[in-house]
Amino acid sequence: MSSSKTDDLKKIKAVMAPKFTWRFLLPKYWLVWIGAAILYIITWLPYPLIKILGRGVGKLIAKLVPKRVAIARRNLELCYPQWSEEKREEVLKENLFRTGMALFETAMGWWWPTWRVRMIGNVEGLDKALNVIKSGRGVFGLVLHNVNLEICCRIIGLAHPCVAFYRKHNNPLIDYMQYHGRNRSNKYMIDKRNAKALIRALDSGEICLYFPDQDYGKAQSLFVPFGGVEQTATTTGTLMFANRADCTPMFITPQYSDKGYLVKIGEPIDYLADNDPTDALTALNEDVLALVNEQPDSYLWMHKRFKTRPDEQPNSLY
Repeated sequence: MSSSKTDDLKKIKAVMAPKFTWRFLLPKYWLVWIGAAILYIITWLPYPLIKILGRGVGKLIAKLVPKRVAIARRNLELCYPQWSEEKREEVLKENLFRTGMALFETAMGWWWPTWRVRMIGNVEGLDKALNVIKSGRGVFGLVLHNVNLEICCRIIGLAHPCVAFYRKHNNPLIDYMQYHGRNRSNKYMIDKRNAKALIRALDSGEICLYFPDQDYGKAQSLFVPFGGVEQTATTTGTLMFANRADCTPMFITPQYSDKGYLVKIGEPIDYLADNDPTDALTALNEDVLALVNEQPDSYLWMHKRFKTRPDEQPNSLY
């Protein structure tokens, strides 16, 4: 990396790339190396065979982590009370397959060569984002937490390098692999607590990726409807960035396609800035749910989306 680029990243306070150290060769990291080597070898198999293995891993997940499966089942029940039990179980079954594939999709996103990623990935609507950048504004990319996120971040990075928040892994070796894998086709990453740096990146005309659809607790959330749950903790951070940065919000949705994967970029969103926060986040959740409904088996249902409850409803939904 050139000294000028390093200086620019320091000004933005980006996460600096972790360096390889001889300590990674110590015995306490050998299991990580073995696991990574197995994943690396598997991902060189033909893609149809990887999908078969992904379905097998999904079946193992059902047996090995029943608590997570129960969370996914409960989320579907809460979000879609109008669905029959049979339909929810069908979606859950496919979600387990998608979750099993996510293990290999992570390795594919980190280690596959560019030519192979391009064979199975496509970006739809990139011209909309580029038009925003040409106008001098940043793209505030609102990304759904779908399970194929890792490979799709690599795909969009190949189309146009992006900026995203980053959370360090507790294991230094995994953090080394994770950082360099995620940054392979993208620009740089910002510590998840560094809101000022993300605003600066947006003001600089970057495409920045942000996740508005997870439960971040009460402190910076409003309770608005999501699916069948009338009081869902929804982060107000989305509104803060939309109002403070020179940006245009747009949904960026990782999906599956007949070819493999599709990253779909939506139309500019005009209801987040300078509007009533409750109305804006209600509209946002409606749009998030509409996108989830396009491929409900792809969503991260194993996360406790409805964990945080308002003071007047203290009882857990799980």
